[in-house]
Amino acid sequence: MPTLTQKFEQEIGGRLYVIEASPVQANRWRAQIARRPGVPSALMPFYGATADEAARQLVRWLTMAHRGPARAER
Repeated sequence: MPTLTQKFEQEIGGRLYVIEASPVQANRWRAQIARRPGVPSALMPFYGATADEAARQLVRWLTMAHRGPARAER
């Protein structure tokens, strides 16, 4: 499978994220935060049938993570 990486930029919680999506199988893409030299990355990848779908799942997770824990209703 040829290496065909698609990049997406998304601002979440006031921070710009660069997301890379690459094919791993036919109709299966992996999205993860782009690695920067010298910066460790421990975030799990997200998968989807298309590059857009995989990136959207990662964006959704990052957005929820930036919101923090839900407050209990009283």
